[in-house]
Amino acid sequence: MLCKLCLRPQHGSLLHAVAKQSIHKLASLQNTSSLPPKKMQSLLYPFSELESYLDRSVDRTQFQLFHPGLEDMLQAEKLFCSSPSHKIDYYTSVERMDHAPDLKQPEVCFIGRSNVGKSSLIKALFSLTPEVEVRVSKTPGHTKKMNFFRLGKAFTIVDMPGYGHRAPRDFVEMVESYLYTRKNLVRTFLLVDGSVGLQKADLIALEMCEELRSPYVMVMTKIDKCRHGVLLTNLLKLQDVVRTQTSSCFPQPFLISSTSLGGIYLLRCFIAHVTGSIRLRDTSQS
Repeated sequence: MLCKLCLRPQHGSLLHAVAKQSIHKLASLQNTSSLPPKKMQSLLYPFSELESYLDRSVDRTQFQLFHPGLEDMLQAEKLFCSSPSHKIDYYTSVERMDHAPDLKQPEVCFIGRSNVGKSSLIKALFSLTPEVEVRVSKTPGHTKKMNFFRLGKAFTIVDMPGYGHRAPRDFVEMVESYLYTRKNLVRTFLLVDGSVGLQKADLIALEMCEELRSPYVMVMTKIDKCRHGVLLTNLLKLQDVVRTQTSSCFPQPFLISSTSLGGIYLLRCFIAHVTGSIRLRDTSQS
């Protein structure tokens, strides 16, 4: 499923115009201001749409620890827009850690089960950079390499091969070696399919992250692919695992729809925050 990120060179204004047309209509936070308030709220903070379904006895605090305002999200969004002084580009792909680039800027990586929607999420994160194409494959396990993607001098995003079905033979050696030795890695994002919930392979990956004792975050993808009741059940089960079985995981799961871009603005802001690229105006926990 995971795809290779590649930079498509621009040849003339026509290609640039075509690329611009491919931008999602809600890629920029400013474009959400024309939406009805309730719809805008659910895009910025997806948990708000589920909150009304929760029993009053359920503690909502853990779902709202990172709750930045619009100004912070707009500041983070600028880092996902390419410019002459802030070039966003695909850098390289490697199969072995001894071939990994020696980059100094802070780094975050995304890992998850094959077919979890990881490539779609990455495409959504970079929906403001039409010159960079993120190819989404319908075939699980499509990507076999670690793909490095630079956002100027601010930070790097690393796209890891999917685990589980059709994972590369040397997946464990490749991924564990990266997670254990990458000194500039500041946060790992572990993706879980929100429509099916935690799977056995996800729990194994979670245990691996716990053994590392380095900070990581749970991200629930495909939140638009199931009914609210199913999503809420899967979310509460995941939250219970995070609360009772983890010590290095950020307490708040992030909810993402790569189709509607729900939660993307919040995730962009969190990435910018943990890499030290922005300073939040609002109080939050990280």
